[in-house]
Amino acid sequence: MTDGGETMTTVRVRGIYTTAITQLLGENGLEVVQASDPIRERFDDSFETVPADIRIETTRDRQGVEVSGESGSVDAVASDLEGLAIDAFRWEDAVSRSAVFECEVIDAGGGGGATVDLGNGRRGYLHYDDVDGYVDAGNRYRVQVREPAPPWSDDDPRVVPTLEVQGGLCTLSRDRTGVSAALRGERADELVGMTDLLSVEIPDGWGLRWQHAAADADLEAMTTALEQAADRVRALENTLTDAPEEPDEPGVLAAPRTTAWCWFGRESRFALDAVRREVETTMPGHHRTKAADRAASAAVDFAEAVCGSTGTETDLADGEFPFPAVAQQFGPASGDRIGIGHGKPDGRLISLGRGEVTDWNGDGSVTLERSMRGGGTYDALDVPKENGDVAVTKFREGRWWYPTTYRDEQGTAKGTYVNVCTPVELFPDAARYVDLYIDVVRAPDGTVEIVDADELEAAVADGYVSDELAEKARGVAEAVERALSK
Repeated sequence: MTDGGETMTTVRVRGIYTTAITQLLGENGLEVVQASDPIRERFDDSFETVPADIRIETTRDRQGVEVSGESGSVDAVASDLEGLAIDAFRWEDAVSRSAVFECEVIDAGGGGGATVDLGNGRRGYLHYDDVDGYVDAGNRYRVQVREPAPPWSDDDPRVVPTLEVQGGLCTLSRDRTGVSAALRGERADELVGMTDLLSVEIPDGWGLRWQHAAADADLEAMTTALEQAADRVRALENTLTDAPEEPDEPGVLAAPRTTAWCWFGRESRFALDAVRREVETTMPGHHRTKAADRAASAAVDFAEAVCGSTGTETDLADGEFPFPAVAQQFGPASGDRIGIGHGKPDGRLISLGRGEVTDWNGDGSVTLERSMRGGGTYDALDVPKENGDVAVTKFREGRWWYPTTYRDEQGTAKGTYVNVCTPVELFPDAARYVDLYIDVVRAPDGTVEIVDADELEAAVADGYVSDELAEKARGVAEAVERALSK
């Protein structure tokens, strides 16, 4: 699309953050296209059904979004999202959507698929059903990334041994023939028939499939979508023609698109609430609640619809996040077992184990107890881990730190470790945050000190932690140190 002669970046958005992101992108001069029916109803604006340069989709765990498309545009959009609040993070993905790799099967055991080596320590997951014939370790395939995976996920990106190119409203695939549509009935027949009216030649060896959004597109938009897809097919084929037919090692052969991941912390979700509130009735903690549990979405929508229809949305917006009500309905509650999702600023997620919620307070605090195994020492405390030890961790929703006290079998304290992190979110299955490296410890003799400050500085130097966030982390650590020293 153009605006005053300049081409505007078009974006397709889906998932629980759609309303807020649509408003945010509009304020920043980007054009949202292929909008869903609820979005069309909420905005006093028209949304065209034309190809999208960028696709934004909420991750399956609802923790953030995938941003995929043309490199420069992805960087601009991801930067907008990263700037939402102090605890928003973004990372580029070396295994981007639509990238083509030479891979080698390294594990073809049980289950529905094989683990493959994509080169440079990267792995992918290849479904057996997608491959003709028997899959065995050592087999080599040329594959394309069909579904990338966020860095905080345990999943490997899904790869397939074929090629496809998406044109926004249509898809060209090497494993299809002819022309088809993703819908049924008369409209599908119309789309297939209208293809003959388009002055665009489908590349040889590729099949065309019109997507659902094409049902609302006109001939001009369909023509543009098919032209763009055909151009991308030719560019991809040229790149792969220049690639070695049988590479010596697994590795990337083509990366026509860029993928970035944005993770939203608690403050970022509340910032998205504020943006959404400009458009629609939005309860405090709207995105925080929806991120916690899929079942919460319907409850949030119902509460907001009732408040909007009765004229009480102003009171709703002025309230606080109702953590007690949300936790009572969806968890965590006393007796539950939850994990500790220890995120890292480089995108990794480390599980610190699971424990039992032994105490729950209406102010958003929970106490978690974990049984420890012997062996080694506790970080920075230089105290041995022994069988029978118990770790008592106290979390509070929204707090920038949490303490863990280690006790031996007789209940004697072996030291306290205070983790400094982004504001804690207490989800039904886990406490979630991003670790900020710098921490505070209190030894058994009462000595208190700040540790790992050098790791925080290294993360800043490497670009994983912003100067603003690092300054906040130092301030939190110093405040905790003063409190523990009293």
